[in-house]
Amino acid sequence: MNHNNHTGLDELDFAILTCLQEDGRMSFTVIADKLKVSIGTIRTRFNKLIEDGTINVIGRVDPEKVGFRSYAHIAVYVRPATLKEKVAQKISKMPEVSFLAMTSGDYDLEVDVMCRDNDHLVQFVNEISKIEGVNQTKTTIYFKVYKYAQPDLKLLK
Repeated sequence: MNHNNHTGLDELDFAILTCLQEDGRMSFTVIADKLKVSIGTIRTRFNKLIEDGTINVIGRVDPEKVGFRSYAHIAVYVRPATLKEKVAQKISKMPEVSFLAMTSGDYDLEVDVMCRDNDHLVQFVNEISKIEGVNQTKTTIYFKVYKYAQPDLKLLK
């Protein structure tokens, strides 16, 4: 394995992260047994990964099972371009937003949102359209999500 050294993570860190991706509730005892190291080592490494922000432990919810029926991608065009950062900061604070990135190409910001239903989605799009600098939006509704995943750490090997 040759994980990028600039990450500051070693083989054991990646192994611990892989175990936690398989089961976020896996005990330190089980991880220690699997990786053949002491529980204390796992605890120390885990705490370091939490403290440096590499991981945070959350309960991941299936959006559809709890009532989010409208999941969409919104392309946002910002004019003048100097307002991109301000617009992104405002959008990032909105609770519907699950993903937000500045992009190259035709539009400036890519926003993924989870809304209760299409009425809620329309309200959301109307809200971001009022933000100073938002020139235009294009919304694509996801009819069915086939995969919603965390990055596969094996791809870094």
